[in-house]
Amino acid sequence: MKLIRFIVFVFAILFSHGAFATHNRAGEITYKWIGVNQTDYTYEITIITYTKTSSYPAVDRPRLDTVHLGDGAVVSFPRTSTAPVQLGNDISYNEYKYTHTYNGNGTFTIYFIDPNRNEGVVNIPSSVDVPFAVSSELVINPYLGPNSSPILTYPPIDKGCVGRIFIHNPNAFDPEGDSLVYEMQVCNGDANLPIPGYSYPSTSNTFGIDLHTGDLIWDSPVDTGEYNVAFIVKQYKQGLYAGFVRRDMQILIGNCTNHPPDLSVVSDTCVLAGDTLNIVVGAIDPDHNLVDLTAFGAMFDTNFVTNKATFTIIQNNNDTVSSLFSWSTDCSEVRSSPYVALFKARDAFPSNTNTSLVSLQTTNIRVIAPAPASLSAVASGSGIDLNWSISPCGQAIGYNIYGRINPYNGVIQCPCDNGAPSYTGYTLLDTVRNVNTLNYRDDNNGAGLVIGEQYCYLITAVFADGSESCSSPQACASLKKDLPVLTNADVRVTDPVNGSVYVAWSRPNELDTIQYPGPYLYAVYHSPDFFGSNFASCGTNLTLNDTTFIDTINLDTKTHAWSYKIDFYYTSGGSFVLKGSSTIASTVFLTLTPTDNRVNLSWEEHVPWVNSEYTIYKLNPATTLYDSLTTITGTSYADTALINGTQYCYYVKSIGSYSLPGIASPLENRSQTDCASPTDNVPPCATALDVQSDCDANANLLTWVNPNHVCTDDVLKYYIYYSPGNDGNFELIDSVLNANDTVYLHSNLEVIAGCYKVISIDSVGNQTVNPVEVCVDTCRQYVLPSVFTPNSDGMNDIFHPCDATTSSELQQTNCPPYKNVKSVDMKIYNRWGNLVFETTDRDIKWDGKNKDSKGDCPEGVYYYTCKVYFFRITGDEAVELHGTVQLIRGN
Repeated sequence: MKLIRFIVFVFAILFSHGAFATHNRAGEITYKWIGVNQTDYTYEITIITYTKTSSYPAVDRPRLDTVHLGDGAVVSFPRTSTAPVQLGNDISYNEYKYTHTYNGNGTFTIYFIDPNRNEGVVNIPSSVDVPFAVSSELVINPYLGPNSSPILTYPPIDKGCVGRIFIHNPNAFDPEGDSLVYEMQVCNGDANLPIPGYSYPSTSNTFGIDLHTGDLIWDSPVDTGEYNVAFIVKQYKQGLYAGFVRRDMQILIGNCTNHPPDLSVVSDTCVLAGDTLNIVVGAIDPDHNLVDLTAFGAMFDTNFVTNKATFTIIQNNNDTVSSLFSWSTDCSEVRSSPYVALFKARDAFPSNTNTSLVSLQTTNIRVIAPAPASLSAVASGSGIDLNWSISPCGQAIGYNIYGRINPYNGVIQCPCDNGAPSYTGYTLLDTVRNVNTLNYRDDNNGAGLVIGEQYCYLITAVFADGSESCSSPQACASLKKDLPVLTNADVRVTDPVNGSVYVAWSRPNELDTIQYPGPYLYAVYHSPDFFGSNFASCGTNLTLNDTTFIDTINLDTKTHAWSYKIDFYYTSGGSFVLKGSSTIASTVFLTLTPTDNRVNLSWEEHVPWVNSEYTIYKLNPATTLYDSLTTITGTSYADTALINGTQYCYYVKSIGSYSLPGIASPLENRSQTDCASPTDNVPPCATALDVQSDCDANANLLTWVNPNHVCTDDVLKYYIYYSPGNDGNFELIDSVLNANDTVYLHSNLEVIAGCYKVISIDSVGNQTVNPVEVCVDTCRQYVLPSVFTPNSDGMNDIFHPCDATTSSELQQTNCPPYKNVKSVDMKIYNRWGNLVFETTDRDIKWDGKNKDSKGDCPEGVYYYTCKVYFFRITGDEAVELHGTVQLIRGN
């Protein structure tokens, strides 16, 4: 009877162990804010697990009993369904939910641990004894507002084959439109910590996840088996980190002869809210197998959209299939982030004769709000009044006002080119923060607009997440020409006292002479700057058609610019009355900056018209006349190949116009003349510096590029500077007196760590400014063997560091010493994840005994994590090592 009970007891243990070993395949945790106000931190937390269907009902989890919520609470999550939901491929879906209220701000790690993972996972040592752990991170930050996690809309249910590219995409969707970033992770196990000895799957090419798209690509598996991988989806709200969701998933790799179907999907697209988007998706199987075509994404879930999208088969000819994706959108779906539709084509077999392979492709879909239907622009006084119709989307929060000079004559391709695209030349003038405000006055912030220009406008509706609607129809207007319009501020004579400026303007030919009768008077004002900050009267004209003036009163045109305005007076009751003023215009002012064999020219002017080009004139000493040097569109120019010490003289002529007809064109205005002599004031440039360390010889070899081959022609020598640290405290240690000698050996060093810079000196003593600084660090060396034999034979009995160049890792007595190691933090685990040894001794000195029992550890493979702290130029630096060591006792 005792024997029977013992057998039953052992059977129960084995049954339970096997049950745990064939259960969990994948999982993730998401959370949704459901608070009633900004200070209510209540969240609905959802755990999703994918389990092995064939393990049910022997192994089942109607509840997850130990879920950590990150604030000290440990609770039980009930499953939302009575039994797991079968998805095919021997995978079932389980959903668990729980509502929890957090007390306040903070970062909370939500996780659960469930025994156990499947037996025989290739890249997890002793996976049958390793718990399954999944976590997510919730950030509650008052500056970010309520926050819900991304939702992973595509399940991890696909298989792969040796030699075939495997691809998985979780198709994450953030309900609040946050930015998402993907990152690979090591799978976690006990205590939600990285699994000792875990490794990424072996690959013939690459394995990783795309930072932005979320495509996890394994190119390509080399061995069959079950593998576990993990990644996180980070969310960023307004540029700030806001938490992550982690998916841990299993990938089954087999041998197969088939190939995945070829999938044909439209590229990224846009749809106007209120319209229906139709996309035809097709797939063909190259092996002529049956094809299943399915689609995933937030647009198929009414938790996220108002109108659920459909995906309907329109053709199914065995190995060829096409389906229609159709989505009727409305304004509630407008957002700045795109919706992502993921399409999947899978080859299907009538029986389990082969592994089904899939192709995945995504399409980004942007839902754009329609434009305000109308816009009008009416000139009034010195400004233009805008009026527009309200946005057809009630979710809008305001409007952006865009402006430019002259109309845009192209076509704006909306909805994909929403807002005011840069190619239109429109710039943002202002934003109205109330959706019911439907008017705006543009008067240049009270300074008034310019007579003679045509002003054009677009309006877009804006939304809380930054999304913009299509732009309104374009509307243009121009001010009435009932005041003088300046056209010239042309320097005729350059002199510090007796300068001369020609001033001209266009008369107000749209003046209402009945309301504003003559006689008329023009009053001319000048100010010794660009912007008219100190105007003084300099003359008057008494005839309406007299629109020119020569300014010569104590005029210094050599050292600064002059600005002008014209006040216009009409007659009322026998007296002159001010009607208004012209817009201010300045002269062009030229600045010369001489340097080595060149003179740099730059100029500035502030005028109400648009200058489209500039002609540069240079004095010809032979003729004493100024010759045209070149014509450019920018406001700077370098005259090169000059002779140092020789004087060169210049002036610049601007050429421009107003946008409206009826004003003289082109408008040409000259700067003052100015002269300068080039001089060698340019230090040699900083060229590349390379420092190579010789750890055995304790020396550093410096090599650099001769500046005479790069940027100059008169470098004579070099100064070598050195600093033992990276604190910038350099000292001169040597000089090299030949410009062609660009190699220097710094030898006999106690420590090779340090920083260097090389300064070049030219023929007039100019020295390199901001030279390249290169730092070299100590040599790091700490290599651990993969085998040791603690059998008391005096050979290889102790596990300790070994140099990588050792010919035989079993001959540890021949290992040269490690270099620059301060300390270590070594932990060694057995195959079940139990800690058997730990030390901070750099020499480790493990004799193969268990730290607790003091007895001999059995032969086998042991896993270690070792943080090695090296002496470095910046202080201590930790390098984390992961690996295995085989303990062999022998005879």
